[in-house]
Amino acid sequence: MERHTFAMKVKTGQMDEYRKRLGEIWPELTSFLDRNQVRNFSIWNAEDLIFGYYETDGVRALSPEEEAVKGRLTGTMEDTFDWISVPGEAMRLMYHDFGIVRKSKELIRHRMFMTRLKPGCEEEYKKRHDGLIEKRGGTVTQGPDSNFSIWCAGGYIFGYDEIDTTMEKEPTEADRAFTVEWETRQLEIMDWITNDVDWLTGEHHAASVRLAWHA
Repeated sequence: MERHTFAMKVKTGQMDEYRKRLGEIWPELTSFLDRNQVRNFSIWNAEDLIFGYYETDGVRALSPEEEAVKGRLTGTMEDTFDWISVPGEAMRLMYHDFGIVRKSKELIRHRMFMTRLKPGCEEEYKKRHDGLIEKRGGTVTQGPDSNFSIWCAGGYIFGYDEIDTTMEKEPTEADRAFTVEWETRQLEIMDWITNDVDWLTGEHHAASVRLAWHA
């Protein structure tokens, strides 16, 4: 399975228009996704940022006809945003814990988060997360996290996670202590855009909102 991402920054005052046009092209867009075997397609929003995630069976070139459809659909919305990372051009994968990916999403809680890296901190962010992978020692995580990945583009961090709700448990004191220590260190190198650690900092940020999803 190939994982793909894209991101954009909506122009000032254009969020309502972006959502309106997305609704207008949605039937044709989902037909395009189905024809080209694109799955688990979702679009997320926080503040003026958009993050998109989707999956394919592999790298597959579009036909000239489908490229034309893609260009036309994108063109109907392109004046409402500026690209951070264009679909089909890989973002930098900063971390992954894919675990056992659940094909059925009926008992999945989706989580998506966004942060902004402080200047010059991209490599430190990657180094810290490489350490987590090394600590895991190549073992496959059974859950509840599934299909967890973190991507970077344009100085932003975008995290995507599918959480198996049947395996979720209340955090222990040790879990909470680790989270507090980790997130406190992370605040040295990044600023949150979404509200994931507002419980720790006492600040107020936007929640990530899933604008659209197509299985």
